[in-house]
Amino acid sequence: MCRHCVQLALVLLVAAVFTGCSSNLLRPEPAPAMISLEPPPGVAAPAHTLPRSLPSLPNVPSYSSFDNDQLEGALTRSQTENQLMQEELSAIREQLASTTAQLAASRVVARPETAGQAAGSSSSRPTVGDIAAMQSAMSQLSLDNMQVRLDGNVVRIEVASDRLFESGTANLLPVGASLLTQLAAELEKVFPRHFLGIEGHLDTQSLEGTSWQSAHQLTTAQSSAVFDFLATRTPLSDRQMFLVAHGANHPVVSNATAAGKQRNRRVECVIYPEQAAAQNYQ
Repeated sequence: MCRHCVQLALVLLVAAVFTGCSSNLLRPEPAPAMISLEPPPGVAAPAHTLPRSLPSLPNVPSYSSFDNDQLEGALTRSQTENQLMQEELSAIREQLASTTAQLAASRVVARPETAGQAAGSSSSRPTVGDIAAMQSAMSQLSLDNMQVRLDGNVVRIEVASDRLFESGTANLLPVGASLLTQLAAELEKVFPRHFLGIEGHLDTQSLEGTSWQSAHQLTTAQSSAVFDFLATRTPLSDRQMFLVAHGANHPVVSNATAAGKQRNRRVECVIYPEQAAAQNYQ
């Protein structure tokens, strides 16, 4: 290389160094600055910086795939189950009320198997001879339109509640008073001084729309009305009678039909082999 060329190159190099020219070919390029994607505090992150996949959620039943018929069916099943639970609860309450009523009656009124002995009666516990005597006496009863049957060692006489009372009440009808008068005359003739249980029964028909809170309340009122009538309007004595309210707990036939429900609405007069002592009967 010639001397003049070398001198020219040196001059240009020195000029570039002192002037800081950005186009200096010998100056190294600065490294690019790093850009942070983290937002400053209090600023939401840009949408494109968020993770693509969301965390998994717990399994939650979705009803979007159910049509109206399926939803209505599920609702109906739920309502049916609730109704069944309510009915079971009502049945338990009625059974408890029945047990309470029977316990109260046993405390207040002497039962046939103990009343005669407490009064000095010489009657003993029922025997086969007692059963035969009760069956023989039962055949002598003359009662129209009343169910009469032997149940072990007692005689049961069914009187339809529909013939005794106004519907859904304990108010005796005139025909009901006539039936009870006829019944008392037959009992006085065939079963003198025998202990007599007045048992009220009902069907499973709902009592909504009435003043009665339960079937036991209604059967208590009805059996009490029969008891009071027999004790005050007939020769029968209140010392030989007691009453029990069974509600709908003891049907004689199924309640599935209207005829069955009508049969189960009844007052039963239960005649025991034991007799009250003569002095107490007076």
